[in-house]
Amino acid sequence: MIAREEIRGILADYHKDEITIGVLGSHSALDICRGAKDLGFRTLVVCQKGREKTYDRYYRAGDSRGVVDQTIILDRFSDITEERVQKQMRANNVIFIPHRSFEVYVGFDRIEDEFLLPLFGSRGMLRAEERDAEKNQYYLMEKGGIPYPRVYKSPEEIDRLVLVKAPEAQRTYERAFFFASSPEEFYTRSDQMLREGRITAEGLKKAVIEEFVIGAQFNFNYFYSLLDARLELLGVDTRRQTNLDGILRLPASQQLEALKYLEVKAIEAGHIACTVKESLLEQIFELGEKFVRVAREVYPPGIIGPFALQSTFIPGPPEERAVVFDISLRVQGSPGTCFTPYPGYLYGESLSIGKRVALEIRKAIQQNRLEETVT
Repeated sequence: MIAREEIRGILADYHKDEITIGVLGSHSALDICRGAKDLGFRTLVVCQKGREKTYDRYYRAGDSRGVVDQTIILDRFSDITEERVQKQMRANNVIFIPHRSFEVYVGFDRIEDEFLLPLFGSRGMLRAEERDAEKNQYYLMEKGGIPYPRVYKSPEEIDRLVLVKAPEAQRTYERAFFFASSPEEFYTRSDQMLREGRITAEGLKKAVIEEFVIGAQFNFNYFYSLLDARLELLGVDTRRQTNLDGILRLPASQQLEALKYLEVKAIEAGHIACTVKESLLEQIFELGEKFVRVAREVYPPGIIGPFALQSTFIPGPPEERAVVFDISLRVQGSPGTCFTPYPGYLYGESLSIGKRVALEIRKAIQQNRLEETVT
């Protein structure tokens, strides 16, 4: 693991009045760049050849328009750890912002051991998002007292409807899902998916068998300010997923027909900003506070900046209760947060994740505390 002392050494050579916000060209890069530009930072996007036009052409900065000042175009995203690329970014005083695509395409080993740039957030916590990590999100939720669905150790324990999450055969960073309500159904369904090549035997061994909690799903998008020691709710959203959304729009009889020839896919295609009733906000903040405390204890310095708890509200009595089924430990994949009212109650305006990150970095520079916000 790259030590914070090494990162402090790099920061010592930076020109703090010429900081550039860097990001991988995928996921939420435009949101990050827009927020950075709003706070007067230059922006740099690292792109992969064949996927660069969004950043290098359509949203390139110029004539008071666009948000991307500079691009670095690589053959593969993973080439970002090459010394020539890192040297170029360090020369531009880059503070790098991690998101899910950065984790997927670069990999945790390289991020932890080879990516020698100041990373906004907690480098050592990113891996905990993965369910096969030693002190993973289940460990953190258990230790922090955060309610989450029952996890089954083996198919033989299945006694109710469960959702099985296994790595896809081709895109191992995506998960293939299937439902089962008994051990027999688990084996029947998994055997079918193995024959069709949608999962592998090795991937099935790593599968998580999780109780399927039925309720209204929301993503709670938070920001923890290390500078102010304060938790903020930046927004709430729900997901659009292919082809699940299309199937759910069919009448029940047509759903059964469609499922004879369609494989259900729950891959994110977009997000919808939404709100929750105000009586639930205190519960949402309490869940976030619990996570901040346990993260600080298990992975010091803990959460820095954005994170999300993906949750389901189930009915009472006495009132609706949130159950957390997934956690994001970096910039969330939801640019729609700026369309929810919660930041406005604090700041007088809606804030995107990107702008809130840039605000924190700007404040850290002004207070000479930048090294506290990066790892």
